Amino acid sequence: MDSKKTYSVGGMSCAACAARIEKGLRKLVGVKDAHVNFAIEKVTVEYDSSLLNDVKIREVIQGLGYEVLPEEKPAKYQVTLKIGGMSCAACSSRIEKMLNKLDGVEMAGVNLATETAVVEYDHEKIKVLEIIKAVENLGYSAERAEEVSHDREKEQREKETKRLKNELIISAILSSPLILAMVFALIHLDIAFLHNEYFQLFIATPVQFIIGFRFYKNAFYALRAKSANMDVLIAMGTSAAYFYSLYNVFFQELMPGMAMKDLYFEAAAVIITLVLLGKYLEAVAKGKTSEDIKKLMGLQAKTARVLRNGQEADIPVEEVEVGDIVIVRPGEKVPVDGIILEGNSALDESMLTGESLPVEKKAGDMVIGATINKYGTFKFRATKIGKDTALSQIIKMVEDAQGSKAPIQKIADQVSGVFVPVVILIALVTFFIQYFVIGQGNDLTHALVSAVSVLVIACPCALGLATPTAIMVGTGKGAEKGILIKGGEHLEMAYKINAVILDKTGTITKGQPEVTDIISIEDDMESQEILKIAATAEKNSEHPLGLAIYKKGKADIGAIPDPEKFEAIPGRGVSAVINGSTVYLGTRKLMIENNIPTDAVESIVSRLEEEGKTAMLMAVNNVLRGIIAVADTVKESSREAIDELQKMGIKVYMITGDNKRTAQAIAKLVGIDNVLAEVLPEKKAEEVEKLKKAGMIVAMVGDGINDAPALAVSDVGMAIGTGTDVAMEAADITLMRGDLRSIPMAIKLSRKTMNKIKQNLFWAFIYNIIGIPFAALGLLNPVIAGGAMAFSSVSVVTNSLSLKRAKI
Repeated sequence: MDSKKTYSVGGMSCAACAARIEKGLRKLVGVKDAHVNFAIEKVTVEYDSSLLNDVKIREVIQGLGYEVLPEEKPAKYQVTLKIGGMSCAACSSRIEKMLNKLDGVEMAGVNLATETAVVEYDHEKIKVLEIIKAVENLGYSAERAEEVSHDREKEQREKETKRLKNELIISAILSSPLILAMVFALIHLDIAFLHNEYFQLFIATPVQFIIGFRFYKNAFYALRAKSANMDVLIAMGTSAAYFYSLYNVFFQELMPGMAMKDLYFEAAAVIITLVLLGKYLEAVAKGKTSEDIKKLMGLQAKTARVLRNGQEADIPVEEVEVGDIVIVRPGEKVPVDGIILEGNSALDESMLTGESLPVEKKAGDMVIGATINKYGTFKFRATKIGKDTALSQIIKMVEDAQGSKAPIQKIADQVSGVFVPVVILIALVTFFIQYFVIGQGNDLTHALVSAVSVLVIACPCALGLATPTAIMVGTGKGAEKGILIKGGEHLEMAYKINAVILDKTGTITKGQPEVTDIISIEDDMESQEILKIAATAEKNSEHPLGLAIYKKGKADIGAIPDPEKFEAIPGRGVSAVINGSTVYLGTRKLMIENNIPTDAVESIVSRLEEEGKTAMLMAVNNVLRGIIAVADTVKESSREAIDELQKMGIKVYMITGDNKRTAQAIAKLVGIDNVLAEVLPEKKAEEVEKLKKAGMIVAMVGDGINDAPALAVSDVGMAIGTGTDVAMEAADITLMRGDLRSIPMAIKLSRKTMNKIKQNLFWAFIYNIIGIPFAALGLLNPVIAGGAMAFSSVSVVTNSLSLKRAKI
């Protein structure tokens, strides 16, 4: 059997090496051809797999003195599919199991609430169309989610809801005479036409086979796939009641004392009606869980005014291109993201940050699509359009989070996978015990009614909806408050947080330090000269403290020359060469490492540090010449947020590269007792690890590039949305406001969401644990059992929706 394989080979130094490998491989019995590409270091071998195997080929290459490199893993591809036709958790569980068994699928997760499947796959082994076909073979519809526009999705949902409503109305009208007949029979009132068996058969049949066709169809697909779901239970239960009644219509003889035959048409019809009612209410409630996403989508501008060929033109926002000049007038929405070219204004960015105060904007500033222009007219150049805009990215993040699974859902998924077969087994056992043991073979009616009650009261839907509906509402509410949560697992982990590490600069403080003191040592250098040298040294610096010194120099002196040489020394300061002189500007450690004594200024430095200022020492040609103090203002909300966290029982730590005195002064201002000072940027992640090893569930909050490693290793990384893209990429939760009060809000939201999930799971489990035994003992009428089943999933969704009213 012919095979072909390519290997990555290391150790080839020239074309002679390539020729040697080719020659060695071609000598092997079974090798048809061997070709070596020296440029890309690949060896391709065609061989007869019945005579030769992969292991032998590798041995030969290695025996020639070369290394066979590990095979590169293909890049992971991911697709989100919109799934149609799922009726309960057993359906989502079955699709998920099938997808995970497909060759080439690395991971698949199906969400019943959002009706989506997220599939990670190896595109070399399987294609998306094959994945879709596999889902369709199970009896469900599937298509790429991006091909389903939000308008179309809304239209489909509304169409299905309307269809359910119409079927429910027809079913209720047809079932009501059967309910009346049952009620009148209970009070021994005989209404001839209502109790006529042929009349009951006539109105029950369309309910069973026309309105109830959806249950038979879905049950058929489930059984064909060697599985079972809620539709199987409904179809079995109602069919048992219907066909038993049908048999009695034609074959049961009225015994002395019997007023009417044993008919259960009302049970079959009413069960179908109640299940439809539950499905209808569930569809309406599920539509409400995604309202927050709809609100975000509604924020998008519909048109944009652009300059084309010197003329203003109003065009659909979809037609805006990168580089277009866009004009925005007072009261209008900014259509896409961009940079202001002309004009000044104030923008309402509350849709993005939740902050109600307008933000001043001028030429050179970024503007975000969907924000509202309050005052002036301005022109801006479009830099991000369509799916790349900040709003589109936020919507995508929220959708991904709503489609994700929290770890707590695993237990529900495991139960859902075996739930229906177990219930069918319980129903069969119930029938046999009630008929053969308790009834001694004489009470078929009671045995059948008990078995039907078991089938119709069991509900896997509530289990499947317990977690995702709460996550949908929780993440949507978070987005409304400017808290973007990347997934259900992060929402669950945030619930457990008991320690929060706050980066100082830009998180606790505004990140806009200012020069407060310029001190000359022994008055041999004017403060302006000290500032000029320091500003020149810091001109190329990206550190906030360095930028503050450069800005001060530029404001007071004017143009600042470039240094001849510049080097940033992380955690220490900078060194520069200015007019041939070597300048060091930074911490005591920087001075000591360069053998520059600091004892003479220790008292001055200590005083400045106790005032919460960062003292930076300046030496010229290894002689200490001046001190520049820089202070960063604490955010107004920092103290309140930290107090709130501490009231919630969470330990708060401040981490900073500042020395201990300055750090303690800032910590004292905001009420923090735990200070991690003099921590170099690359050591922040190590401090997070130390707290994790001490048994704490740690949230790291930061805004800068140097916070990204610490954000990544923490249990929950929170990025301040006013910070860098790198920090937000590494974080699990993004706080769009620069306000620290979003941290306790995020944790409270997580706690409330997790409480709802636990309540939902409790009720879903307890309902089945109590309901099934009651039904098996013959203590529940099938109609009541059907009603209880219908409302169990509705109660779970309604409980999740109550999160919308929760205060955080």
